[in-house]
Amino acid sequence: MDNSISTRESIWNQFGASLDMLENAINMCPDEHWDTELNFWYPSYHCIFWTDYYLTMEPSKFHPPTPFTFSEFDPNGKMPDRTYTKMEVLTYLEHCRQKATLLISELTMDKLNERWINEYKNYSLLEILIYNIRHIQHHSAQLNLLLRQAINNAPTWVSQTNKLNKI
Repeated sequence: MDNSISTRESIWNQFGASLDMLENAINMCPDEHWDTELNFWYPSYHCIFWTDYYLTMEPSKFHPPTPFTFSEFDPNGKMPDRTYTKMEVLTYLEHCRQKATLLISELTMDKLNERWINEYKNYSLLEILIYNIRHIQHHSAQLNLLLRQAINNAPTWVSQTNKLNKI
């Protein structure tokens, strides 16, 4: 890949920034708002579950780490059997950060053109990475709105990740 290092770094800088924004929103949520009518925990978990799934090159082989389940795949919108703690969700986010770092560090032009295929999508790896960033940003914005409503505060924009994972 021409300029493969800068291409990988650019993708990581933006993917990592989206994860940082999600992490910042989760960290800013006061414990007393985590599991209330605001339901802050669930969009946080939902976003990370799907981030993990979209980082899996063979979607049919995806399996979330313990203690998480496949409830997100339930066609009737079944919620998980319990509320996940902030620490569990942040640990899952870190799992995704490591998974993204590994995937992005191994990118080549050929790999960017490989297909990510499930029952509903047939995307190149590049497109599923961009789709994943958009999904994370969507939920980060939702969480920021909830924070504004609950505590009149929200994290600031992250233009590039400050997590210097080796890419």
